[in-house]
Amino acid sequence: MIAFVVNSGSSSIKWELLDVDSGERMRGGIVERIGENGVDHAGAMRVILEELGGGHPDVIGHRVVHGGSRFTTATIVTDEVERAIEELSALAPLHNPANLLGIRAAREAFPGVPNVAVFDTAFHQSIGPAAYTYAIDSAVAEEHGVRRYGFHGTSYQFVSARAAELLGRPLDELRLIVLHLGNGASACAIDGGRSVDTSMGLTPLEGLVMGTRSGDIDAGILFHLGRAGYSLADLDALLNRRSGLTGLAGGNDMRDVLAGVDAGDAASILAFDVYVHRLRRYIGAYLATLGGVDAIVFTAGVGENAARVREAALAGMEWAGIRLDGERNAVRGTTVVSADDSPVAVLVVPTNEELEIARQAAALV
Repeated sequence: MIAFVVNSGSSSIKWELLDVDSGERMRGGIVERIGENGVDHAGAMRVILEELGGGHPDVIGHRVVHGGSRFTTATIVTDEVERAIEELSALAPLHNPANLLGIRAAREAFPGVPNVAVFDTAFHQSIGPAAYTYAIDSAVAEEHGVRRYGFHGTSYQFVSARAAELLGRPLDELRLIVLHLGNGASACAIDGGRSVDTSMGLTPLEGLVMGTRSGDIDAGILFHLGRAGYSLADLDALLNRRSGLTGLAGGNDMRDVLAGVDAGDAASILAFDVYVHRLRRYIGAYLATLGGVDAIVFTAGVGENAARVREAALAGMEWAGIRLDGERNAVRGTTVVSADDSPVAVLVVPTNEELEIARQAAALV
């Protein structure tokens, strides 16, 4: 089965054509600068059609960021589903409208080919009320859909299944802490293949320190800055685009931060220390949540490539049965980076969200 995977943003469409059975990426690309020179999402899809050479896939899988509480699994797109995704735009105003434009363009370009929405939030619908409920007025929370939803779910689903394969154990027997560390970063506690807690919340802003996002912050800081004259737009820009590594070190690339650390730059050293401190806090919390862990898994750009982040995050955790092998960890591309005598495995597993979307879409149809 051939799957066409679409990740539609506000000004670009990333796409891949995959053979679902073999997992082979047959073709892929990106159409950028949508909205300029009169090119809309429908026009971008026509460009992609030309690159495909007129061939039609068997199924089209779409990344959709927010499925709210309604969508707990991949779903075939109908007019009703489109309307629901549009309604959920209030929870993801920067993402869902753009995802929806890609869906509409694909439905028009490939009539008769089933379209499947795969939601970032769906994997976390197994989280229980104690973990997803915020301690605010329950009537306000219900009216406005305020709860923990979590994100990066497609990545967690792929990586946890791959970790089980590498360990040679059934996924339903494993307790995993998976750390998705990219420009956007989150942590997830997975018990028996089910998400039981995750660091991102109502939006992707909560949790770990990220490239440009603050992660966890005292809400009172917003009131303090508001009284000082900051508008809602100012606060949004501050926390989402001018915080995290960018706010502390002047740039969102961990490679640049590490270069600054090596050069003795005080801002870079502080940024790295804050990043790692937050990461260790979540690892410790999820050790308690799971009652122990069988494996800790690092994935995404920083997780897969920054050996020093992995080393610092797990330093001194022998008490929890976590022993990193320094030599293995230093070699890029190594999958198992824990010591042979470590009771807890430490893995580096490259994520493949496109393949996971393709698999879920194909399985559904």
